[in-house]
Amino acid sequence: MAGGAMISGGLGKGRAQQYEGRMTFYVSLACVLAATGGLLFGYDLGISGGVTSMDDFLLKFFPIVYQHKHYHSRDEDYCKYNNQSLTAFTSSLYIAGLIASFGASYTTRVLGRRPSILIGGISFLIGASLNAGAENLAMLIIGRIMLGVGIGFGNQAVPLYLSEMAPAKLRGGLNLMFQLATTIGILCANLINYGTQKLHPWGWRLSLGLAVVPALLMTTGGFFLPETPNSLIERGNFEQGRSVLERIRGTQNVEAEYEDLVEASQIAKAVKHPFRNILKKRNRPQLVMAIFIPAFQQLTGINSILFYAPVLFQSLGFGNNASLYSAVLTGAVITLATLVSIAIVDRWGRRFLFLEGGIQMFICQTIIGVILALKFGGDKVLSKTYSVVVVLLICTFVAAFGWSWGPLGWLVPSEIFPLETRSAGQSITVSVNLFFTFAIAQSFLALLCTLKYGIFLLFAGLVSIMSVFVFFLLPETKNVPIEEMIIEWRKHWYWKRIVPAIDTEDGLELQDHLQLKEQA
Repeated sequence: MAGGAMISGGLGKGRAQQYEGRMTFYVSLACVLAATGGLLFGYDLGISGGVTSMDDFLLKFFPIVYQHKHYHSRDEDYCKYNNQSLTAFTSSLYIAGLIASFGASYTTRVLGRRPSILIGGISFLIGASLNAGAENLAMLIIGRIMLGVGIGFGNQAVPLYLSEMAPAKLRGGLNLMFQLATTIGILCANLINYGTQKLHPWGWRLSLGLAVVPALLMTTGGFFLPETPNSLIERGNFEQGRSVLERIRGTQNVEAEYEDLVEASQIAKAVKHPFRNILKKRNRPQLVMAIFIPAFQQLTGINSILFYAPVLFQSLGFGNNASLYSAVLTGAVITLATLVSIAIVDRWGRRFLFLEGGIQMFICQTIIGVILALKFGGDKVLSKTYSVVVVLLICTFVAAFGWSWGPLGWLVPSEIFPLETRSAGQSITVSVNLFFTFAIAQSFLALLCTLKYGIFLLFAGLVSIMSVFVFFLLPETKNVPIEEMIIEWRKHWYWKRIVPAIDTEDGLELQDHLQLKEQA
């Protein structure tokens, strides 16, 4: 193995142009199967809001909310769903996922990406079954917790799996299969809710129980997926790793990429404590992105739309059918927008989509806030014209999210870490994402009640902050091989002052380790 002096992330400098391979059927199939994990996440995002607006569900588990929904005064338009037990039903999943993601990090690193995908699918099967058969609130919450475990493992493993299986030049589009599956899950959930809300009194059970379908797809697919070459080589299975690499690239000329993976694995083995290592100075830019990008993704306000779209539209004066129909519309929009992102992300780049999406979301939320301030609340009811305008603005907002912060919030963190901290970095990304998902889910109804139209202006302000963050601090990562990403940080106007050209903290120790490996 050449390159004993390649230290911590400076792997294979200039070797990327020697990579060979193409998009093979094997990669396509593996990525489609793995991306079904996104169906789990998306189905739950879409199903919760619809179920919590169904009268039969509310009567059984939340009768106080049911009474408030049907017998409230006009000055409570923004507050009729404000109930902490109801939000606990939705948000308990995400706090469970947050905790599970740390166990998933260990599993993903030590056992591989594939076992984590399987654990996620099985946990989701158990949770969906419990929710469908729930007879009391405790059973409902336990089921949600099991769903959270499934999401914690699935969101930890699937984006990593896709990034490592995909060729560098197609990594963006293939990784976004996860987000595409998420949006398809949302759309399916909204369509199902639209139909099941007419099935009394058990329609909500069917909505929650049908989550077993994406869970079965993910679990079954997991049994047929190959492990990634990166994970196999990291765990010492060099021959098997090379064999899989040749198979997924469709050529035996994989020496350059294989050498990069071997060097990365040697460094990864020298790192005994990934979470401690990730705090070191050389990993600071990746750590900052792993924290702020998933946090900002949730602070766009998207979950105020996706979680509670039916609730939100009912609060704005839409009837039951109209509100669910509007939720179906937003699900279709975000699915189409994700397809747009898949088509252009590897040509136009991550930064362009982040910034364009941010501007579009800012404009939409600001206008929605102004319309609601002037035309809704108290003794004022939205006219049909303004109701249509609000729905169109929400769809435009969802489209912007669907081709920018939605998919890229998962893609960018999964592709920026070196192998030795990749599982730990993804765990932090998932944990932060689920923490802010939990916080938004738990607080949104109370914020809507307190801030009223101001909640849209609050999210608009946050979108402007995150757009500035991307403009100044995120380098372009399109077409950069995943094991050579460190070069981009060393060229960046700000991060080059923090990421040294050669690591000074423990570089000599790693160099000695690699040289000993070569001699052996």
